[in-house]
Amino acid sequence: MKRIKTTILFVTMALAISMSNAQDPKVSLDFNNGERATELLKKYVTALQNADVDGLAALMSENAMVYGLGGGLDSLTATEHKTYWVNSLANYKHNISRDLYLPVKVEDNWNEGEWLLTSGVNTLENTKTGEVTPVPYHIAAVVVDDKIAAMHYYLDYISLLTKQGYKVIPPSE
Repeated sequence: MKRIKTTILFVTMALAISMSNAQDPKVSLDFNNGERATELLKKYVTALQNADVDGLAALMSENAMVYGLGGGLDSLTATEHKTYWVNSLANYKHNISRDLYLPVKVEDNWNEGEWLLTSGVNTLENTKTGEVTPVPYHIAAVVVDDKIAAMHYYLDYISLLTKQGYKVIPPSE
């Protein structure tokens, strides 16, 4: 737990430093494509709950990149993203609840773009065992030309794994 808290502290400090070096970014919660971006991500969540892999894939741009999905630190292409969901939906039913959506437009900054932030709880039901596991999530998606160009998944993987019976063993000091 100490390592997680330390990591969170360092990430927060790095973000604060990078933001302090920015030249007055322009951030808006009210912009022309905000509603369309929100609807796009709501369609993504609906497709996930309906186990509609083709529907998920149709919302992604051809060159979309997805980060943090499946516990990986690496990225997935749009094709790999689709493959991930084919495998996941073969084993789990997904039920999204307590979801909240926030469109944000950022200009004049390193993270410039039209972002859609969403968070909630994805309750997974194992189709073989019936075991139910709630997974809190946060997704930050960049929307370009009414398609998802990038997605960043932030999930509580330690909680997810320990609920599935895995043990977290601290390193010996």
